[in-house]
Amino acid sequence: MRIAIIFLLCICVVISLPVISQAEELASVDELAQGRRIYLDGKLPSGAPLTGVRFGSSVVSGASAACASCHRRSGMGSVEGDVLVPPITGNFLFSPGGDQHLATMDPRVSKRFNQAHEPYTDTSLANAILHGANNSGREMSVLMPRYNLTQPELKALTAYLKQLSMHWSPGVTDDSIRFAMVITPDVDPVRRNALIEMVRIAVNQKNGSTMTAKRSGGKRQHMVSAAEMVLGTERNWQLDVWELQGAPESWGEQLVTRYRSQPVFALVSGISNSTWQPVHDFCEQEQVPCWFPSVALPVMTESPYSLYFSRGVILEAEVLARHLLSQKISPQHLVQVFRDNAEGRAASQALTQALAGSTVTIENRMLKTDGAAEDSLRSVMNTIQGSDAAMLWLRPDDIVALDKAKPVSGAKYYFSAELGQAEYAPFSSAWKPSVRLVYPYELPEMRVANLANFRAWLNIRKLPLVDEAMQSEAFFALNFLTDTVSEMLNNLYRDYLIERAENMMNKREGGKAEQETRDRVALGQAGELERKHGAMTVDEGARIKISSQPGLANRSHGTTIYPHLSLGPGQRFASKGGYIVRFDEGVKDRIIAESAWIIP
Repeated sequence: MRIAIIFLLCICVVISLPVISQAEELASVDELAQGRRIYLDGKLPSGAPLTGVRFGSSVVSGASAACASCHRRSGMGSVEGDVLVPPITGNFLFSPGGDQHLATMDPRVSKRFNQAHEPYTDTSLANAILHGANNSGREMSVLMPRYNLTQPELKALTAYLKQLSMHWSPGVTDDSIRFAMVITPDVDPVRRNALIEMVRIAVNQKNGSTMTAKRSGGKRQHMVSAAEMVLGTERNWQLDVWELQGAPESWGEQLVTRYRSQPVFALVSGISNSTWQPVHDFCEQEQVPCWFPSVALPVMTESPYSLYFSRGVILEAEVLARHLLSQKISPQHLVQVFRDNAEGRAASQALTQALAGSTVTIENRMLKTDGAAEDSLRSVMNTIQGSDAAMLWLRPDDIVALDKAKPVSGAKYYFSAELGQAEYAPFSSAWKPSVRLVYPYELPEMRVANLANFRAWLNIRKLPLVDEAMQSEAFFALNFLTDTVSEMLNNLYRDYLIERAENMMNKREGGKAEQETRDRVALGQAGELERKHGAMTVDEGARIKISSQPGLANRSHGTTIYPHLSLGPGQRFASKGGYIVRFDEGVKDRIIAESAWIIP
């Protein structure tokens, strides 16, 4: 397939860094702010919309005409179908001819880079922006608008471009990148310890195979891209664990204090059993990427910097609503049971909103926070009738207490897999036949292949399987971060990290799944892992079988606990649906789907 290249403001090559004389020309704060609004929002200093003409006569204006709509916030360009939109940052536009800057342009084709060109001047850049001719005098793509800008407006936009993504983001040095992982104080110690140990081992493993430019004479332990190898852009990772203390109202100040003391490039993974809002707000305030934390209640507001696996309990609420309303006979009465905390309130409100306007009446039963769990459950559940449906937003401690409140025959009881730890929730034998789970994960028999490499990695490193969802999420977050940073080469800008994730995820998941399937076939002989890595000490229940046959059951369709992850420009939630499942009465802990995959 031929890929058309937009000669927007010319193409370049990315190694990043040189400080150029034109970029050093001083621009006023007001001028930069005006240029920023033109670039990001398509707004002129007067407040009028930016306008331009495409295809000779098609007028674009406002946000759709903004430079960032194609070149992205970072200025590092993008891929739109078969069209490559090149970088237009200060380094790429104005660097002297001897200072080449290289960027991997198309995540689908790892060796497709931007093209080198002579540096722009203010005059040649103005000609490109106003008349669509690059600095060689050649006409640029008709997709590139020819803009209507006055000289002061053009000067402001040029000033903004000169400083855009000129220097690495905080947390980056010549040979290292610093990350942090946030853990809130409500997390169970067993899960906390498992996450910290796993992530630290993974980071050490990554550093053990990293060849920085300073160690270029050493022996490389893993494959990297040709560009990364030639340019020496690999860096060691440094990981800080930020364990928060006290009430959520104090977390923001704690995060800022830690960040001021030691800036980080991004937050990676992380975990909370309550609100994530203060962490999310910190990331927006400081423009720090938040990279796939394991949280049941992600923040729903629009965010340039936070990426999540799913919408958590909000997604579960909408999946259940869609399921109930699709039934031939929907329940007339739904009882919601939840704790008076951020998760419980948000989940119950989301389900109430999703069922608004239907024939289902909703009754909310909030558990007391100052009483024994079993007493609270008995008091709020003892009026449920056989014709009712009930949605119980409960964590494992409350599920254990359910034995004191027996299920009512005929009633349908739905539980949050996100909060209750899915099929591993501690339901008693008396409850299991009545339980339905709102299940945002891939079905267990289908995800065996997807998680095969993850579980083998745990085995080899003798790590226990404590929480499959949390640990597999962290495993993905670290691996995806490794791949993404590698593709960024020396262009280590925070906005660009998010943009690369949006562009890479779909292609990366498909390619990685195929590679893992081939790897399992290659390592499929009995005892191969033991011969290579030594005897395993992990409980057999956490072990996986590696088959030498590439059949359907052994073929990966992804690399996570979710059926499919995907992102697009501006999207922040990678998994978008869920099942309704029940326990198989004939097989212990086995679950069966009662619905197809539901995308609300």
